Amino acid sequence: MDAAEALAAALWPARFGKAIPYLLIAPAVLVVGLLVLGLVEITDASLRTLDTSTFLPSDYYTLANFERAFTESLFRTVATRSLLGAVIVTAITLVLAFPYAYVMVRTRSPWLRKILLIALFLPFFIGQVVRAYGWLIVLGNQGMVNEALGLIGVAPLRLLYNYPAVLFGLVQYMLPFAVLMLAPAMTAIPEELEAAAQSLGANWVRAMVHVVLPLVRPGLVGAGLVVLTLSLTDFAMPAILGGGSQDFIANAIYDQFFRTSDQGLGATLTLLLVAVGSLLVGLVFTVFGAGTLAKEARR
Repeated sequence: MDAAEALAAALWPARFGKAIPYLLIAPAVLVVGLLVLGLVEITDASLRTLDTSTFLPSDYYTLANFERAFTESLFRTVATRSLLGAVIVTAITLVLAFPYAYVMVRTRSPWLRKILLIALFLPFFIGQVVRAYGWLIVLGNQGMVNEALGLIGVAPLRLLYNYPAVLFGLVQYMLPFAVLMLAPAMTAIPEELEAAAQSLGANWVRAMVHVVLPLVRPGLVGAGLVVLTLSLTDFAMPAILGGGSQDFIANAIYDQFFRTSDQGLGATLTLLLVAVGSLLVGLVFTVFGAGTLAKEARR
């Protein structure tokens, strides 16, 4: 042990100890730096239009791509569909995730808790694309749902390639993320607080509204932000369950980069997506607070 300590002291003298925090944070700084560098390159590309004679970016800077993004009805429709869908998916996911996390944390049955945990983690072993194609089998015209409806005399329903199908797929995909973020916040709330509220005359509903919900707000804010940003930038569910008719912003960006080869317009849509996502995060923090982050900042 003494020899090991002597070797460590020789290789890393004590005077270098102050450098340890900087070395630990260096990977994070490197990652952020690469992201900033990527944004700089995307910004440069967004200011160049496509030269249709050579299919290469132009040599001069212009705001024509931003003008197209704001004025063409196609992009306005896609942006509206994406924003509205992200908000709807976030609201539905949080409504479903809250009782799931509550029962999983509060149940006294070990078997029920295991079943809920398995049901929660099992989807993570299946990729999003595989899950989306699985819904094609379940919800298709010849799928399991329509086959079951046919047995009771109901005509086949169009359950795919529409906006509700995309939202349904996104909710199913986002639900485990929301539950995982709500469960720790729920665990940190002592059960005695609910019992104390009920002993003072509050019924179960009032105890949930006035005791549990305010205390679990940091978890709700975190889960909502994760679901909101992931839904806003999702590609697979709109492409597969939407059938090409319910594209989100990510699908429009893909089309510009890989189908029309208009990198400038694709970069412009990318920047606008980053800006809108950042504004939404800032708005949520302003309206609902930053939860535990704000507490740490005040310290």
